[in-house]
Amino acid sequence: MSEKPLRNFLEIPYEELEALNLEAKEKAQKSVDSKKLQNHYIKYLENENKIKAVTVCFSDLQGRLHMLDYDKKFLLNSFDNLTFDGSSVRGFSEVQESDLRLDIDWSSFRWMPSDLFGPGKVIVFSFIKKADGSNHDSDLRGKLKNFLTEIKKDKGYVANVAAETEGFLFEGLNAEQNFSSKDGFKLVSTGGYYNSLPKDPLRQFIDTIAEAQRALGFENEKDHPEVAPSQFELNFKYSNPIIMADQIQLYKLISRQAASLVGKTASFLPKPITGINGSGMHCNISISKDEKNLFYDAKGEDGLSKLGFSFIEKILSSASDLCLVLNSSVNSYRRLDPAYEAPNQIKFSAVDRTSMVRIPLANEKSARIEVRTVAPDANPYMVFYTLLITGLEGPVEKQDSSETKRARTRFLPAKIQDAIRLFKASDFMTSILTADTKDKFISLKKEVAGRSPKELGDLVKTSEIIFHHEVTNQLLWTKF
Repeated sequence: MSEKPLRNFLEIPYEELEALNLEAKEKAQKSVDSKKLQNHYIKYLENENKIKAVTVCFSDLQGRLHMLDYDKKFLLNSFDNLTFDGSSVRGFSEVQESDLRLDIDWSSFRWMPSDLFGPGKVIVFSFIKKADGSNHDSDLRGKLKNFLTEIKKDKGYVANVAAETEGFLFEGLNAEQNFSSKDGFKLVSTGGYYNSLPKDPLRQFIDTIAEAQRALGFENEKDHPEVAPSQFELNFKYSNPIIMADQIQLYKLISRQAASLVGKTASFLPKPITGINGSGMHCNISISKDEKNLFYDAKGEDGLSKLGFSFIEKILSSASDLCLVLNSSVNSYRRLDPAYEAPNQIKFSAVDRTSMVRIPLANEKSARIEVRTVAPDANPYMVFYTLLITGLEGPVEKQDSSETKRARTRFLPAKIQDAIRLFKASDFMTSILTADTKDKFISLKKEVAGRSPKELGDLVKTSEIIFHHEVTNQLLWTKF
């Protein structure tokens, strides 16, 4: 007679996970009342005895994901009073005002694959509140949520976004933390675009991530090795910007965990190796109203409407101001190298991939714009918030008479120091982020920039990797 297992926590097969998570995602997309969702999921947690903990997530100002596991019984009694020390999270609060609140977003409730995250756990994202319950200015997820609510209420607009996030798979655990300029990174594959054997390490890694994404309700579209060796990209269906940003955070988390389990490192550094293509996070954006795509016009140039071209014009007008948000690390400016299809020219095009904004070939359903200059290590909530508010409400640059006669080629900043200076001088960035949040972001960027040479050169520097905001070298960060 076999003994009863000591542990019997929830483990759900992938096909059942997909059904559960797609149902939860649909409720979020339909904006089911938050109180109704709260009651629904609390009741589920109360009745499901095999759940042991709830993982509550939030992102800091730079976009690094933070997670706290709450015992289920504790969370059920205290979900409306979850606090954390904001002074310990870079970019939030000073020591004298350290207590902050986690406000659970019940629409983000998802069931996790137990082979990657352990059995008996579910996950939710949260908003950050001050001690008095008001919204925290540095919580870009909250800012994005409020802006989406505002444009829906005022104009009936619904934003749809998708992101093509690229990364690299390197040999060894903690390859970024252990990086040195002398040795660099070791590739797991020397293949290239769409080129890998069915069972080679890169393909198996991609398959593992793709299966987990399907189980999480990402609604996968395609996955493949990218142009550079050891590079990968997995695409999933467009969605509400909040859902999409959450999925990007989970995509990166899944990738890192899947790589770690096989003794490797998944990296989202924009340009970890010189001489080969870097990684981007192309952001596809459209606006709809009453389920009609407002960016489509069959008679418009390249099938794009006046609203679509206005959106592009406003982004290009504020391109230099936005650059630090879209390319927020020292390493990301290596990617803006024109030798490697770099999207560093402040212009739009339907065909030229060096343009900051591209108009993809599309029909009424898929008409959109693609912002190509975004790096994969950028804060996705900040990226979507700034692009949407800029495209809809941003200023339009006035051209002088000489520019109307002869078009000039303009480029994005070539190094982070120039991007910081332009961002700091931008009144528009102050107006949409608040002066306090903007100053905090500048301070964080200056800290890292000050630890790397001003000139990038051809050699990836140790400092630009080990002090990177996504590389979890907490001991080093405290020495700033």
